[in-house]
This record gives sequence, C-alpha cells and structure tokens, in this order.
Amino acid sequence: MSKPSVAELRPVVHPEGVKDRRSGEHWAGRLYMREISLRCDRHLVGTRITPNQLTYLMVLAGVLAGAALLVPGITGALLAAVLVQLYLLLDCVDGEIARWRGQTSVTGVYLDRVGHYLAEAALLTGFGLRAADLFGVDGRAHWMWAFVGTVAALGAILIKAETDLVDVARARGGLPAVREAAAVPRSTGLAFARRAASALKFHRLVGGVEASLVILLVALADAVAGGLFFTRAGVAVLAAIAVVQTVLHLVSVLASSRLR
Repeated sequence: MSKPSVAELRPVVHPEGVKDRRSGEHWAGRLYMREISLRCDRHLVGTRITPNQLTYLMVLAGVLAGAALLVPGITGALLAAVLVQLYLLLDCVDGEIARWRGQTSVTGVYLDRVGHYLAEAALLTGFGLRAADLFGVDGRAHWMWAFVGTVAALGAILIKAETDLVDVARARGGLPAVREAAAVPRSTGLAFARRAASALKFHRLVGGVEASLVILLVALADAVAGGLFFTRAGVAVLAAIAVVQTVLHLVSVLASSRLR
C-alpha cells in the first residue's frame, strides 16, 4: 500500500483554520512542528497504531521530560527539552492521524486535555525538584524549592482548567460552544490590559515548550556560573507568573462574554 504524499495529506489533516486557531494552536506548531508532523504522518497512516495510542505516547514523553530534570547538569535539561519537542510532535500527529482516518472522538479530545495537564505539571514539578538539589553534595535537599515548583505546576493546571471549565459551564447551561470573539473583556480597561499581556506573552513561560527552553537556558547559565542560582531564580519566576496569571485569567473569563 503506497504512502500518501504530503500534498495529499495536507488538506485533510490541516483543514482550514487548524493552524490559525488563536487559543488552540501553539506557535511552535505553526512555525515548524506541523510541517514535521506531516512527514511523520506519511509513515504512520498505514500502520495499526491508533490516535489514542499516540496520545498515550505523548503523555509518556511529557511526563518523562519532568523526570529527566532529576538528571543533574545540562544533560537533564537538554534531555527534557528534547522530550518536550517529542511531546509536541505527538500532540500534532495524534489528531492528524485521527482526521485522516476519520477516527476523531470525544475520548481522544479528553485524553489530549488530560495529557496536557499531566505533562506540564510534571515538567514544572521536575523543575522544582531539580532546584531542590536532591542529590546535592551537602547531602540534604532544599525542599522549599520543590514546593515552589509545585506551586508553578498547580498554577499551570489551574490556568488550563479555567479555560476548559468555560466549556463545561456552557454545556451544563445549555449554551453552544464559545466563540473566540467572546474572550474579549467587556470593560475597555480590561480589554487593553489583556492586549498588553498578550503582546508581552509572559504567561506563555509556564507552558511546556517555553518552560523547557527556560530550563535549558538557566541550566547553561548555572553550568558557567556554578551552583543552582539561576535554576532557583527560574523556578521562582515561573511560580510567580503562574500565580499572577491564574488570577488574571480568572478575572478575564469573568469579565468577558464567555459565560453568557
């Protein structure tokens, strides 16, 4: 059985609007990963692997990225960054294979969302454990940093939950799916603040791809300077961003038309 070409795959697995989704498509997907995933799809569509099995592999890659951060030095940070890229690739491929085969399902959507929760929480928790220096030369771990990393992970999960719970609330209220235009706050001042925050994009730093790059950057800085100063500063910054963004995002949802 011949493999479909990229040209044959593209209109089916990348239907109009998929790469343009403001809240549903990551910048890395638009920039490069959707093109890489297309080339992987060619070799997977004829196999027995299912979209849901690919989603399970996505979750595994994301969780292993967090575990990789327990490996000291640049090695652990680099391994985590590579695993996050694999996680992103599988996140693209599972849905594309489902669309090509006509196997999209509510179960697949649910597993995908759970996977994002687990993977991003694992990465930030792993970052906190890395900062705690579990295998430090002084023979003791600094557990405060593990707690700070857990706070960052909890914030990342809550931000996603606040978005997902809009759909839950609307479904229970008998309302149709929310449109992206409804995300704009009704208050002019809040709308301006939202645009400013969106332009700065600081909130993205707690996302899996961005966080993995931050972790790699601070690992490089610590390799040059010695110690874990930059890693610990990175954990503190991501935790602060996660807490602030959790509150701001909740205010944004309540001030918009998403629940109306």
